Amino acid sequence: MPMPADTDVSSPKHLRDKYAIVGVGETTYTRGSGMTTRALGTWAVRNAMLDAGLKAADVDGMLSYQSGDSTFAPFIAGDLGIRLNFYMDVFGGGSSTEALIGIAMGVIEAGMCKTVAIFRAMNGFSQVRIGGTGARSAVPVTSDMLHSRAYGWQSAGQMFSPTFMRHMYDYGTKPEQVAAVRAAHSNHASNNPKAFYQKRVTVEDVLASRVICKPLHLLDCCVETDNATAIIVARADRARDLKHTPALIRGVAGRVCKPRIDMHYQAGPISTVAGRYAREILWPNSGVGPEDVDVTGSYDAFTFTTMLQLEDYGFCKKGEGGHYVSDGTINLGGRRPNNTSGGHLCEGYTHGMNMVIENVRQLRHDVDDRCPIGSDGKRKHTYDHKEGGCRQVKGCEVTANLGWAMPGTGSAMVMRRG
Repeated sequence: MPMPADTDVSSPKHLRDKYAIVGVGETTYTRGSGMTTRALGTWAVRNAMLDAGLKAADVDGMLSYQSGDSTFAPFIAGDLGIRLNFYMDVFGGGSSTEALIGIAMGVIEAGMCKTVAIFRAMNGFSQVRIGGTGARSAVPVTSDMLHSRAYGWQSAGQMFSPTFMRHMYDYGTKPEQVAAVRAAHSNHASNNPKAFYQKRVTVEDVLASRVICKPLHLLDCCVETDNATAIIVARADRARDLKHTPALIRGVAGRVCKPRIDMHYQAGPISTVAGRYAREILWPNSGVGPEDVDVTGSYDAFTFTTMLQLEDYGFCKKGEGGHYVSDGTINLGGRRPNNTSGGHLCEGYTHGMNMVIENVRQLRHDVDDRCPIGSDGKRKHTYDHKEGGCRQVKGCEVTANLGWAMPGTGSAMVMRRG
């Protein structure tokens, strides 16, 4: 798809297509890795370097993010023989990936380094669990937790559920509509050999699973896994000399907030999330709109987070998200498939990075599904999305990633095939 050029250096628009994701890497998605986050992170970054065809001397920048559960970038770099000209370790969750990609572009643009590896390493099942159990359960109630944990808001589901409930009240959204998100993502994961959950489930299966906190059923919630993921960002002109068709970065929006994120319910509408503000940055900077996007990757900590983001980024009208995610649009073979790897609900929980990795592969047209590999070493995609088959989207040219940390803050990115 031809994209408009922009040479106005006074605006972020001049960065369109100037940078690219040139390598992606991941570990297996397991429960009980038996490895440190340092070992996991080193494994993922090395895989991303191999994917790009880069040596240690080619990488001189590194960014990471964590939530009190990872390893600092210089240790990963040292284990791989990388000498850094720039690094930064960020405390943050699901809105970090797209924001750090924007930071990587910025530090390269500033001449601080040339190639940046971004990673997230976590033992999210065996050690620090997002749900507030495990190592995290022993944390005392201090500081801002007095406004949340003391009243039972310990887990992400407990904290987000009022937003979901309000959307149901405001717009008549039904549990069976958002349950269709899990059904769609499970269909996609059944064609993903890496996915932790590869079994297809139905809307009825989701509704029959036990309630965790109203209105969330067990199968409305993502899987917790141990894993690490990594991506490498470089200038597009350099990307042309590397192994793969580059995923060119059209625009990013990083950690955009509602008026308050400590208690976003005090700055409504409660059923609106930060994507409503982020889209005012994302679409003008990228030079495209929702109608131009072929594949979306939305942060699916829960079925509802997918629906809320797709709605507030403008893929459908406000209040019509329930219909949008349940009418076949987000399925493989639909008008705009979402989370084609299975995402957090089925592939593995990575704090947002695996959806970017998947969209990079979609844009390369080399998704790692179960399609046969030809004598030239390239996968021959059938575009038959039956169980155990293909998950490559035919003719994928433009993707959007929608990152989420909580209803009050989010990040996003648009990429296109180079």
